[in-house]
Amino acid sequence: MAVAPIGFATSPPLSMNANRITATATTFSSTSSYSHQVSKLPKTFKSSSPLFSTWKPCLNPRCQVLFPDERIDSRALSASPLELLKSSPANRYTKERSSIVVIGLNVHTAPVEIREKLAIPEAQWPQGISELCAMNHIEEAAVLSTCNRMEIYVVALSQHRGVKEVTEWMSKISGIPVSELCKHLFVLYNKDATQHLFEVAAGLDSLVLGEGQILAQVKQVVKVGQGVAGFDRKISGMFKHAITVGKRVRSETNIASGSVSVSSAAVELALMKLPDSSYAAVRVLVIGAGKMGKLVIKHLVAKGCRNMVVLNRTEERVAAIRKELKDVEIIYKPMTEMLACAADADVVFTSTASETPLFLKEHVEMLPNVQSEVGRRLFIDISVPRNVEPCVLDLETAVVYNVDDLNEVVLANKEDRLRNATEAQTIIQEESNKFEAWKDSLETVPTIKKLKGYFERIRDAELNKCLSKIGDDMSDKNKAAIHDLSMSIVKKILHGPMQNLRCDDAHSLSEILENMRALNRMYDLETDKSILEQKFEAKMGRKSK
Repeated sequence: MAVAPIGFATSPPLSMNANRITATATTFSSTSSYSHQVSKLPKTFKSSSPLFSTWKPCLNPRCQVLFPDERIDSRALSASPLELLKSSPANRYTKERSSIVVIGLNVHTAPVEIREKLAIPEAQWPQGISELCAMNHIEEAAVLSTCNRMEIYVVALSQHRGVKEVTEWMSKISGIPVSELCKHLFVLYNKDATQHLFEVAAGLDSLVLGEGQILAQVKQVVKVGQGVAGFDRKISGMFKHAITVGKRVRSETNIASGSVSVSSAAVELALMKLPDSSYAAVRVLVIGAGKMGKLVIKHLVAKGCRNMVVLNRTEERVAAIRKELKDVEIIYKPMTEMLACAADADVVFTSTASETPLFLKEHVEMLPNVQSEVGRRLFIDISVPRNVEPCVLDLETAVVYNVDDLNEVVLANKEDRLRNATEAQTIIQEESNKFEAWKDSLETVPTIKKLKGYFERIRDAELNKCLSKIGDDMSDKNKAAIHDLSMSIVKKILHGPMQNLRCDDAHSLSEILENMRALNRMYDLETDKSILEQKFEAKMGRKSK
């Protein structure tokens, strides 16, 4: 889906077209300003929760929609993250392991008017990851932004404070106050967050159940995230596993059969609205020849449309589509001729990454009437942000549909695929268990590193003692042989412990974790500081440089 740029925290405040949106980045960096914003919430949204109260909507029993609470501990005004970690109760911080969290909104929880303000173009995903991971409680991050969803996946050192930081960041980039934004957000933790991503990749959480484009978008998250600091082991591993899930669901079930994409649903919707339910005598204009535009063109051809005008910034993409779709008349026009082409069209499909609307009310008002048998000019706008100004709907000569209006088509095709969704859930559950086992096995990594370091220090010290006793009479070749011997001895000694810390079919997770604890006790590998305290200190150290 076409996504237009939006201002980030480090960017200047964003001011869009006055007829569309005016979004100025708002900062919620201090706890007091955050409290001031959330104090405006209705009393029914508040609870005794220290930071957030939650409400479970019916759309997904695992999802929790966020409502911030104004009663924040006064310590938060002055205490450092490390001090808060040491003094906070166990239900607020997990001191030995971080949490995977997803905070976001989608077509099920927020209208397009909200989603378009949060849309982040693919080119700015790395910047988003960097900004998120610069926060005190965020260790890893990923951004998934499409026409139907904007979801932030993070590894948080603190669940509650991590969610708070991400929520404030989303408010800052969109210009939507926290109190308003939280009405549309949902949050999921750990296994629920993982399962949600797997369902997304499988197409189970899409507006069009089973649609295939979302899997390509999940793949793109991995491609864009490669080499970006903060898109690290847990988050990248989860997204790569989600791709496996998406492929399995589509190959082992029939959930993707039929018309299952936003583009195909848009073409179906227009067909339903045409008097004769046919494209044969209708003049069609497609604006945008990117991924979504190309899919629209292909589905139009499949539905009997044999000629159309396609507008794009350059002719190259249109020429490639024309070459692929032979026996179809595709006329290229530059974007500068948009209004002239719209004047000659009965149905207009828009799917561009324009930051501001292409069609304003005054533009459409000046267009001549369409053919009498068609009635009103039909705009099918599947862009987020929208390409057609909402107030165009006020005109008697035009009717506008956006991505939120595709339900009419979706419901018509949904029943058959719902039967396949049960099979898909079985696959998702199986893969979710595999991922959780892999993720839990990562808990042994610190022990493995400390154990190797412990033996390496002994090896190095004893080797130096030996060489100092021998003196300088030994040749470099013999010294190298003794060095290699010491390395080989340590490697063989570590082989047994390493095997028993490895997650495989021979060892259950409980056995592995018990082995880890035993090794920590035997070799005194535990430290006075928890793992999360060490991570906090590392983050603070990097910030101070």
